[in-house]
Amino acid sequence: MTSPAIKIQAIEQDLSEGKSFPIVGIGASAGGLEACTKLLESLPPDTGMAFVLVQHLAPTKDSILAELLSKATSMPVREVQDGMKVEPNHVYVIPPNTLMAVFHGALRLQPRAEPHAQHMPVDSFFRSLADDQAQNTVGIILSGTGSDGSLGIRAIKAEGGIVFAQDEQSAKYNGMPKSAVATGSVDYVLSPEKIAAELERISRHPFVAFQTSAKTGPGLRAGEDDLNKIFMLVRTATGVDFTF
Repeated sequence: MTSPAIKIQAIEQDLSEGKSFPIVGIGASAGGLEACTKLLESLPPDTGMAFVLVQHLAPTKDSILAELLSKATSMPVREVQDGMKVEPNHVYVIPPNTLMAVFHGALRLQPRAEPHAQHMPVDSFFRSLADDQAQNTVGIILSGTGSDGSLGIRAIKAEGGIVFAQDEQSAKYNGMPKSAVATGSVDYVLSPEKIAAELERISRHPFVAFQTSAKTGPGLRAGEDDLNKIFMLVRTATGVDFTF
């Protein structure tokens, strides 16, 4: 089994070679706003990483999550719009009533599943993140009830990414972090402040030169967006990317 230190070295090597920048997926539910606020407050604004928060939200209410989190950091905080390009040193927040995926470095939105279906937005996003960014991926499970994220972090770990979970002492609700730890796929169990410190340590490695371009495919011509969504769904279902 690959150790966390070796995986961190792999990310650092990729960055130093100018391959791409890490995208940090953050999954949370109840108590997640408080935990994510502490995480962002403890992070410098220039790590060279992008942060994408998948928070369980009420499907029928407008979200002010981006507005609230913008008070915790000087990084730009944006509610995601379909097709939004991921940039380093930015924070992205999932909108209500959606599922979100990453496809060639862009955030894609899909309607939420039928009301009777189990809603697992963290698992869905983390799996797409692992597929799209491989070892340039960090998964973080913060406070929340249930087990959403536990399958997604396995995908991140399988691709060589790094996984953090909030410790039970600092989590308002420990269901999601506890379920994540039980999978055996978590590398570090820490408070939000200490997770931030570890992320900063990785970003400050003396041989790391963070780049400003994520893994992307060629730009799409007008009219190709619907086809691109089909390719994304096919890749999610089969693991094969037919884009090119």
